[in-house]
Amino acid sequence: MKPHLPLRKLVQELREHPSIRGKLDIAHSTRTLGLTTDSDGQPGDDCAVLPAGDGYDLFSCEGFINAFVKNDPWFAGWCGVMVNISDILSMGGRPRAITNALWAPNAEQAQPVLAGMKAASLAYRVPVVGGHTNLRTDELQLSVSIIGHARALISSFDARPGDVLICAVDLRGSYREPFDNWNAALTTPPDKLRDATEILPCLAEDGLVTAGKDISQGGIVGTALMLAETSGVSVDIQLEALPRPAGVDMTRWLRSFPSFGFLLSARPEHASAVCAAFAASGISATVCGDVRDGSAVQLTAREGTALFWDHARTPYLNLSAKEVTHA
Repeated sequence: MKPHLPLRKLVQELREHPSIRGKLDIAHSTRTLGLTTDSDGQPGDDCAVLPAGDGYDLFSCEGFINAFVKNDPWFAGWCGVMVNISDILSMGGRPRAITNALWAPNAEQAQPVLAGMKAASLAYRVPVVGGHTNLRTDELQLSVSIIGHARALISSFDARPGDVLICAVDLRGSYREPFDNWNAALTTPPDKLRDATEILPCLAEDGLVTAGKDISQGGIVGTALMLAETSGVSVDIQLEALPRPAGVDMTRWLRSFPSFGFLLSARPEHASAVCAAFAASGISATVCGDVRDGSAVQLTAREGTALFWDHARTPYLNLSAKEVTHA
């Protein structure tokens, strides 16, 4: 593997990267809408959580960067299905159905986006049940929504001091250039994709995970920061312990968006069982850090430890009830 940058420089590059800083935009919307962690739906989790008689209904939505949709429209359509499924899985749920909203200049340019969605829908066996289409706009734009259900919930609010941090990523892939999207889905047979969707719901139902999130556009470090902030804890990530593809630069890997990747917290006595559940499906999972009291997300390497972010001093999602004002 390539050596990573000196730790302080690595941390500085990550803090300033658009994929990390882009999550700060969330706070603008939540302030205007008056949303806090106490609002209906539990804002701050990967899905809206709606209690149901036999568990929890889950609802999520993803919008896609226009440049990504324009550059790789078929894969954007595939990702519309895939990343929404990951949101449902991250909360211990099973996906049920998908809708989309698509804008395009004409039907010809819309076709590859829809074809990608259809291919993913068939591969994962999650139906597309409707949506919105406009073929009279200036450029391609895509948003996709999903509903699912969880019998037992994995939330990003429940990490506690004394937990270990576990990173699970399917490394059997490559980057879908030029973006930092690590694609392991298209090289995996559909039946294996579907088998992997059962791992997290089963871990939730067996009570082996205390908290978790899917690794999203902010990468491993951005996701760890969101998990730390919503749970009100500190997280220390051991860089050398992370699952990482051979030859991939550490800085890029820490901000990458994997097609199948999750950060989870668990009690130490459950860590081996959690990692084994992923390994049974060929997915790399390792204990890569610790959850402690405090508000810092720190990165530790051979040369020492560096602070990546302190969410008490600089809120990230900024969903605290005392800090958000109604519009």
